[in-house]
Amino acid sequence: MTTPTSARGRRRAPSRIERAAGRAAALQKPRVILALLLLLALTCVMLLDGYLRAEVGGDQRVRTGASSSKVPDKVLDGGPILTFRGGQATTVSVPSKTIALTFDDGPNPTYTPQVLKILQEYDVPATFFLVGSMVSRYPSIVKTMVQQGNEVGIHTFTHVDLSYQSDARVNREMQQTQLALAGAAGITTTLFRAPYSSETDAIDNYSWPVYKKLGKEGYTSVFVDTDSDDWKKPGVSKIVKWATPSGSKGAAVLFHDAGGERSQTIKALPQYIKKMKAKGYTFTTVSGVIEKRNTASGRQAASAGTSTGTSTGSNTQTGTGVTEAGVTGTGTGTGSGTGTGSQPGGGTAPNGTGPNGEGGTAPEGGTGTGTGSGTRTTTVSRLQAAHRTASGMTLYEGKALIVAVAIAEWALPLLSGLLFVVGVAVMGRFGMMLLIARRHYRQRNKRRFSWGATVTRPVSVIVPAYNEKECIANTLESLAQSTHPIEVIVVDDGSTDGTSEIARAAADKLGMHNVRVIRQENAGKPAALNNGVRNASYDIVVMMDGDTVFEPETVRHLVQPFADPEVGAVAGNAKVGNRNTVIGAWQHIEYVMGFNLDRRMYDLLRCMPTIPGAIGAFRREAVLGVGGMSEDTLAEDTDITIAMHRAGWRVVYQEHAKAWTEAPGSLKQLWSQRYRWSYGTMQALWKHRKSLTDKGPSGRFGRVGMPLVVLFQIVTPVFAPLIDVFTVYSMIFVDFEAALLAWLAVLGIQLACAAYAFRLDKEKYRYLAMMPLQQLAYRQMMYLVLIHSCITALTGGRLRWQKLKRTGEVGTPAGVSG
Repeated sequence: MTTPTSARGRRRAPSRIERAAGRAAALQKPRVILALLLLLALTCVMLLDGYLRAEVGGDQRVRTGASSSKVPDKVLDGGPILTFRGGQATTVSVPSKTIALTFDDGPNPTYTPQVLKILQEYDVPATFFLVGSMVSRYPSIVKTMVQQGNEVGIHTFTHVDLSYQSDARVNREMQQTQLALAGAAGITTTLFRAPYSSETDAIDNYSWPVYKKLGKEGYTSVFVDTDSDDWKKPGVSKIVKWATPSGSKGAAVLFHDAGGERSQTIKALPQYIKKMKAKGYTFTTVSGVIEKRNTASGRQAASAGTSTGTSTGSNTQTGTGVTEAGVTGTGTGTGSGTGTGSQPGGGTAPNGTGPNGEGGTAPEGGTGTGTGSGTRTTTVSRLQAAHRTASGMTLYEGKALIVAVAIAEWALPLLSGLLFVVGVAVMGRFGMMLLIARRHYRQRNKRRFSWGATVTRPVSVIVPAYNEKECIANTLESLAQSTHPIEVIVVDDGSTDGTSEIARAAADKLGMHNVRVIRQENAGKPAALNNGVRNASYDIVVMMDGDTVFEPETVRHLVQPFADPEVGAVAGNAKVGNRNTVIGAWQHIEYVMGFNLDRRMYDLLRCMPTIPGAIGAFRREAVLGVGGMSEDTLAEDTDITIAMHRAGWRVVYQEHAKAWTEAPGSLKQLWSQRYRWSYGTMQALWKHRKSLTDKGPSGRFGRVGMPLVVLFQIVTPVFAPLIDVFTVYSMIFVDFEAALLAWLAVLGIQLACAAYAFRLDKEKYRYLAMMPLQQLAYRQMMYLVLIHSCITALTGGRLRWQKLKRTGEVGTPAGVSG
């Protein structure tokens, strides 16, 4: 903001209004950015939720029937556990009389807790291969799962067939699932099971590179020996039968705790556990299987040769080993006494007793025994050896992911509910407008309708003007043709472009001796209007903008409702004069459909919220009685209209009183104007909030008009972008055809309403061809303006009377194209 300079060249201090304008201008950019950030946040929440539900980036392709010629036979014929220690593929089989119970596709909020309860009841551990998106949505279930002693593995983040995916996508699927596990249970894992996998002999030439890649990164891939096929819902008895291995063979058995309706699985699981225990089977995790195999290998190595060491006295010993799953296990023993250790794998087994009551067992291929008093801690249980404790950035990023997903899970249902409410409100508003507007039109256009005795007495027309050199002459020329007796008071609010001189010259040229030009220091539009009211000679004052032109019959039509002594103010019918541009056509549709159709409805409901600044008429005594035009808000027209209602005056709409105004010609000017309007409306509603609890006429407006204005002019428009955002989202990620048809159906309803409004106002229908484009571009801008206004209202701030750039292209009504 530049500092004003006086005529003598000395700098003077900025005025209070200029200082307030400077502060408001300084706040505008952050508020616009905040509004855009809110929309960005909404978009991100929807994309995240869509990604979690595989609507965004989902890939339903499943490869079948591919060749396995490049897969080693020892892998195809091997056990269900595949590792790549030292870069070499190695498989591990489940020992006899042993079941590695595994579950895929979870967690599920309905069935997984039931599975966990059954496992806990029968003291059976299991390995759950979890989908990362589900982990992030139901973290508490995973935390309980791990605390209960079960083991978890990765089943990708979005349950895609990795053989179709790029290396980057494979890495992302694994990393995101690890983050989800870290945020949910504070662990990561080295176990992996590919979606749509089964036994090792199903590995093909496309999936084999994926397993090798993950194996080099330390992952252990887990397949199945026996599949219950519970997802087919064959019945409880068949699930139990199909899950049972033949003879005394051990097996990695597959069940599902998610991915569909799993009530049969829940019923079959207890029967299966009891049956297998009766046959002498034990249950363990995948790491438990590896540990059993390693123990057996250790004993064989011990018989070939062992190393023995003895220590006496107080000591602390640590043994570290790496499991076949690639997880480091560490044990520390401290105590006093004598210890003897044997470890074929090389290393020292710790003294003490493990957390599961076992003797000190090194996690990797070694065994240790110890005697003496002491304690031992391990980073993981032997049945959860694949788990690693998450720390550092992995832990923090995981928790951040869980929080983000929780926000999305909370926000999307709320937004969906709001979308339903907004949809109902929008349709309800259309219905109300059509029904009430039709009734209003029929009532006011009856031949016998009359407000009372014809009003013929002179009235005062007040024209506030600030730098209106382009338009003021046209305004006066239109008033010179008025068929109703008037006096014209032009209040020049400190113009610097010669507006007052142009006004006097135009009046002299037109022979208008009824024109007075009053100059005042720049104080704003409300002050200019109040000055005009004080200087008015007659009891009815008509207010118009300096860029507006009246038709010859406008004033006569506008003042007729004052024949009714209850009427204190009249709203006229504002028309867009420069409608032949794209922006002008959009505003023309808005004026006819939105403003004027609304005013018909509000008129019959007796809760008109706004008399347009372009054309309105008031009883002078009513204006003075409510304190004149207030400077408390930016929407002085809305402010005084509500004040008139609260004072007991009736406010009506006169459709035949037409005024032609120059609408903003650029998007920047349009933004500035609508921002002031919407913010000013919020200010006015807040100022008159006590009307909600008042009695009499004030209470009537507070309990009828104010809720309608808040619902239809603030709440609904603010959340209406949800319709467009959800529509675009559905078109891209869900069902393009269905979403497009739904959008076209809504557009059709709006077109029908607009066409009816155009018919009532006797407007040409050709402008409705711009309506689809208006919905795609113009309406979105209005949403942003309203959100911007809401943020300004919440954060505080004031704006000065903003001057729009005028062209003067709106001349007398005869020159305005219909």
